[in-house]
Amino acid sequence: MEFGFTTAAYVVAAVLFILSLGGLSGQESAKRAVWYGIAGMALAVAATIVGPGSGYWLLSLILIAGGGAIGYQLATKVQMTQMPELVAAMHSLVGLAAVFVGLIAHIQIGNVATADPETFGTFAKLIAKKSGVEISILRVELFLGIFIGAVTFTGSVIAYGKLAGKVDSAAKKLPGGHMLNAGAAALSLICLVWYFNTGGFFPLFLMTLAALFIGYHLIMGIGGADMPVVVSMLNSYSGWAAAAIGFSLGNDLLIVVGALVGSSGAILSYIMCKAMNRSFVSVILGGFGGAAGPQMAVEGEQVAIDADGVATALNEADSVIIIPGYGMAVAQAQSSVAELVRKLRAKGKNVRFAIHPVAGRLPGHMNVLLAEAKVPYDIVMEMDEINDDFPNTDVAIVIGSNDIVNPAAQDDPNSPIAGMPVLECWKAKQVFVSKRGQGTGYSGIENPLFFKDNTRMFYGDAKASLDSLLPKID
Repeated sequence: MEFGFTTAAYVVAAVLFILSLGGLSGQESAKRAVWYGIAGMALAVAATIVGPGSGYWLLSLILIAGGGAIGYQLATKVQMTQMPELVAAMHSLVGLAAVFVGLIAHIQIGNVATADPETFGTFAKLIAKKSGVEISILRVELFLGIFIGAVTFTGSVIAYGKLAGKVDSAAKKLPGGHMLNAGAAALSLICLVWYFNTGGFFPLFLMTLAALFIGYHLIMGIGGADMPVVVSMLNSYSGWAAAAIGFSLGNDLLIVVGALVGSSGAILSYIMCKAMNRSFVSVILGGFGGAAGPQMAVEGEQVAIDADGVATALNEADSVIIIPGYGMAVAQAQSSVAELVRKLRAKGKNVRFAIHPVAGRLPGHMNVLLAEAKVPYDIVMEMDEINDDFPNTDVAIVIGSNDIVNPAAQDDPNSPIAGMPVLECWKAKQVFVSKRGQGTGYSGIENPLFFKDNTRMFYGDAKASLDSLLPKID
């Protein structure tokens, strides 16, 4: 009866998680979807605590309270600009958990063979009931769990470092490049056969070191311009790591949830790669992010403009497209942008937003910021919906974006972003770029847009610049 209750609770939790994922696909249903996820997780934790094999009540409650307190602090103190690195850090914890669970499962298999059955815990009793074939399958499961978890752990740590500015965002590989990754993967495969036949700890340990290296080297080999795809990819890895934990522990809910996260992350990565004209396989192998040869020289100079000049153009314009990027997030300028939009629309102007699939450093980053500022959903357009409208647009305003509006993606075959679909804002009659200075930004790629004849640079902090502009919109 107790096991039946836990199974039923797990089924309901799984349904809630599916509803949560489905709801997150739309801005209007996202808030409800978050509550589905919260309810599902609360039910899953409660069912696990009171279900079969429950114990260590005090320790469980202390850990839950500690995790809840840390989560609350992070939720209230972490800025939206820090969300990408926070997500990467969370992925690393999932990977590390998979490694620990796999190692413990290996230790328990050894204990069952030598220890007194009277001393067995719940997991040990589960192992004791398995046949030789089932033990072999368990070894493969825990091996894969450790491998995926180790890759996820070091990969997520490096991603966090790049996103937080603690590690150079440029794509870097050790001498040997892909051959090192291939060698580490081959070594891991040999260790799998070795471990399957012997059950010894050393092949498991050797594979763990190889997997830790693969995670490190894969993400180091991906450039900063592609970090949104990396975050999505690591999300997928963490899901498969969780599923592997579920197989090792015999926990159906972990298997289902891990598969949901892993598959949804993989699908999102594929969609983003398609939007960037990248090969999904090359992303998985960490094979892009660097230049293919000498890049085209950028000619001309950046011409500055002040708030009066921008205001004059906006007051005379009939159509305006705003392109937000990570610079808007850093400056926390979304409220000022929303106010500018309200004033322009009140004057009868056609104002819309153009959102690139990889704007910011996290999938959906810009959509979340604009929703937070209460920008109407119906004027927030995806790249494919609005790109053809730039030639008929009076003013395009770029706020803190670089790669997603870079003409080099189309004009320079040696550019690190060559072939990536971009927002063709330079086709508008006038382009204003809100930017702190003349640097190349996070990815380190020069942008010819800033030097075009119809582009003017609106230098300064995005929020301060927009706030100075607002009183001049009459």
